[in-house]
Amino acid sequence: MKKILAVTVFFITFTITGFAQVPSGSDVMKEIDKNLVLDKAISYTTMIIHGRTGTRSIKSKNWIEGKDKAFVEYTEPAREKGKKMLKLGDQLWNYFPEPIDRIITISGHLLRQSVMGSDLSYEDITENRKLMDMYNAKVTGSEKINDRNCYVVELTGKLEDITYYNRKLWVDKERWIPLKEERYAKSGKPLKRSEMLEVFSVENRWYPKRMLHHDLMQNGEGTEYIIESIILHASISESQFTKAALKK
Repeated sequence: MKKILAVTVFFITFTITGFAQVPSGSDVMKEIDKNLVLDKAISYTTMIIHGRTGTRSIKSKNWIEGKDKAFVEYTEPAREKGKKMLKLGDQLWNYFPEPIDRIITISGHLLRQSVMGSDLSYEDITENRKLMDMYNAKVTGSEKINDRNCYVVELTGKLEDITYYNRKLWVDKERWIPLKEERYAKSGKPLKRSEMLEVFSVENRWYPKRMLHHDLMQNGEGTEYIIESIILHASISESQFTKAALKK
């Protein structure tokens, strides 16, 4: 009887251990990419900027297709309404309807500049690349974030010109979404920190609902980025991603 019990305990322990194995860094990135990387999507967002001189809110409608195409149209407040942004590959254009009615090209290191005084850069706003394509990853531990069990994952850039050469993620073990992140320059200097304040389920994936971003080079109280709604696998005309659409 003791032998039978011992064998049973062994197999139960083996089974539990097998399912509880720590995943590889690549496996974690694959799961995150399944949740966060979009093929075609339309979203409505609110950006709340807690700056040194006060708080202001900006609403926008956003179109995205793969890693190379993005279009943003600002809808509120009145002074921002009609401003637009187009990304094609590594090129980006801003359109200002008033008072100049002008399209301005942004490229290179300028893509790392703040968008409208927020804690987010042009790259941050339009990023839709797979982590697998940009980083090598290693799971270094486990911690709890807001009572959720998370893997601690450290990323190291594969690309020399990548903005955030090192990143540290706290990834929810069940929902496979980062609940906290720190981003660093290649020198090791901390650049940005973000927290996932709320997530939601959409089409069998977990996606950010409300995030708080801090640019560690600024002195403000951070920027909230809220996804009010999102349509996945949306039907988007190719004409949406053209410079002509900026002045429509």
